[in-house]
Amino acid sequence: METENKNQMHHHEHHEHNELHHEHHHAEEHHHHHHDEDGEHEHHHHHHEHGHHHHHHHSHELTSLNKAFIVGIMLNVLFVVAEATAGWVSNSMGLLADAGHNLSDVASLLLALVAFRMAKRSASRRYTYGYKKSTVLVSLLNAIILMVAVVFIVYESVEQLLNPEPVGGKIIVITAAIGVVINGLTAYLFIDKKDKDLNVKGAYLHMAADALVSVGVVVSGVVIYFTGWYFIDAIIGLTVAVIIIVSTWDLLKDSLRLAMDGVPASIDTLRLTNDICKIDGVEEIHHLHVWAISTTETAATAHVVTSNMPEMQRIKIEIKHTMADFGIGHATLEFEEHGCECGEHDHC
Repeated sequence: METENKNQMHHHEHHEHNELHHEHHHAEEHHHHHHDEDGEHEHHHHHHEHGHHHHHHHSHELTSLNKAFIVGIMLNVLFVVAEATAGWVSNSMGLLADAGHNLSDVASLLLALVAFRMAKRSASRRYTYGYKKSTVLVSLLNAIILMVAVVFIVYESVEQLLNPEPVGGKIIVITAAIGVVINGLTAYLFIDKKDKDLNVKGAYLHMAADALVSVGVVVSGVVIYFTGWYFIDAIIGLTVAVIIIVSTWDLLKDSLRLAMDGVPASIDTLRLTNDICKIDGVEEIHHLHVWAISTTETAATAHVVTSNMPEMQRIKIEIKHTMADFGIGHATLEFEEHGCECGEHDHC
């Protein structure tokens, strides 16, 4: 360990004189400050270079995003209350189902807002990773609430199919038309920022899809108004329920996996192990653990066996670069000398 520290100190001094080694220094610095605020900052910088906005635009972006989220949430909360009330009064399953779907928008907007707020919170002694895992818990809650809403919508729609009751076509058309405007407007708030963050993209897609669902409800209202085919309303209710199940299933599956510290869906640990084993000096790797710190950040720990300890610094930097290519920003590596390794093995 002492040798490693000396190597690291030497590396730091060397960096001051040699800008060419910036990249190596970056990876090493990243290792040093793994749990402290600098480490978080280091990772964020790295993360933004992979398609996210840079730090100088960061505060401006966050402010305008906060405004977009707050306006979007307020508009949608008001509309959900209005739509649910109209659905109740007019006896329309289509409207109630759409209100349920719009409630999911509010949840996804809140989730994205929480993710932004939490990402800004620095680590503490109690929470060494900060509060990033809360994004996973909120998305799990979001998925569960949606599934509960689906059960209610399906039950009520089937009930209505079996015992058809008159439905007010005019009120459906008016309310759903307002829905098209509100969903379209909220989607527009995020249109220029949707490619910068996954949570924002999720919110944008949610709103755009909802605008389409509301268009469907408008059409059903028009048909009911002119033909009196009340069963169409229940069918629209069931269709919306199916749409919610399809769009939520992945969210439920992914958030459950991340909450259980499973490997994020985008990372293939077998490929990762193989790529690390190809690095010159790595003899084998074991105790590889990969888990999500938040919905956008991933961490890993591993034991690396090498018979070339003097080259440990280079090997470590190469492994971290390989892990970064897989989207792993926080890596902690333990090196073992060939012949002194612990029990479990994954031979290269």
